Amino acid sequence: MLFDDVDFSALTLPAEAQALRREVRTFLAAELASGRIVPHLGHAQFDREFSRRVGARGWIGMTWPRQFGGAERSYLERFVVTEEMLAVSAPCAAHWFGDRQTGPSLLRHGSEAQKRRFLPAIARGESPFALGMSEPGNGSDLASVRTRAVKVDGGWRVSGQKVWTSWAHLAEHFFCLCRTSPEEGDRHLGLSQLIVDLHATGVTVRPIRFMSGAHHFNEVFLDEVFVPDDMVLGEVGAGWRQVTSELALERSGPERFMTTFPLLIELVRRLGGTADRRARQVVGQLTARFHALRRMSLAIAFEFTRGASQRTMRDLGTEASLVKDLGTFYERDITEAARLLVDIEPRPDAEDTFERYLAECIYTTPVGTIRGGTTQVLRTIIARKLLGAAGSA
Repeated sequence: MLFDDVDFSALTLPAEAQALRREVRTFLAAELASGRIVPHLGHAQFDREFSRRVGARGWIGMTWPRQFGGAERSYLERFVVTEEMLAVSAPCAAHWFGDRQTGPSLLRHGSEAQKRRFLPAIARGESPFALGMSEPGNGSDLASVRTRAVKVDGGWRVSGQKVWTSWAHLAEHFFCLCRTSPEEGDRHLGLSQLIVDLHATGVTVRPIRFMSGAHHFNEVFLDEVFVPDDMVLGEVGAGWRQVTSELALERSGPERFMTTFPLLIELVRRLGGTADRRARQVVGQLTARFHALRRMSLAIAFEFTRGASQRTMRDLGTEASLVKDLGTFYERDITEAARLLVDIEPRPDAEDTFERYLAECIYTTPVGTIRGGTTQVLRTIIARKLLGAAGSA
């Protein structure tokens, strides 16, 4: 069953995590007060200078070994930093993927040279990465990728197309999942991950815009792009195993239910003491759901912390899928509650924070049903786990 034998004691965070929370709040309060950052909801903004300031404090790659730029701190401490950043919608996009997925994948599968080249730079907030997974017409069916890499002297020639690639127009590299050998029966075989320079000859990045004109999604076209052999991540042909091992990290964190959290805070402020019974009930339900999701997410972070200390990381991919699925609809319901409870015309350029946040959430919230795995794929993963447990009972 889901969350069997998962320890929920992390609800009481250790003293070092609580002290870190105070430190992060003080830092973010100063950033906001100085005007160096301006929050925008829906998706974190891309701000290289902010990421460098965060990196200088040791808050990127926190759980990594010191020899690769990390701080060897716990996943619970990383959880606290992530929570605080999301609570004010800090502009973390320049280091988000590198911290959450690229770095851990390099630590697990990368060569010594790759680790030394990329990890310290990511930890300093100086090496933005994107993720090249989704393709047109494939949804979250990663095994059906059509981007191909053909072996040539000294490396690979890559051709294909990726879509919904966040920040590819500003990132320096991305992990590209591609087929390196013909499909023979099992679609999961013959896939590999390559580290692709997004400024290389043959790479074209085109924007996919929101209806507001805002832009962070992209299409990435690869036309005979040369990737040297030393930029293969892990083993050739092991791409499926490698990429799926990243998913628990991507799907279980507080970013899967806190993207619209600042809007909830502004909604409570807007309602103030005038909230009627219906409004109080809606806000109460949203608050209760938040605490439930946070408890689940913290439990997974605690298991990662315990597993790291014991060098036995558990497979919590299904539990992470549940957090992501529930979080997607929780974020959407915050937006709907704000629309129904306050009679305003939201505008992205509004001076009023509540109006601006609501407008931003309206046009970005639907993305949640796609990013990190579509709702249908996540529920299939969950159902298989539950049906398997029922069959063995």
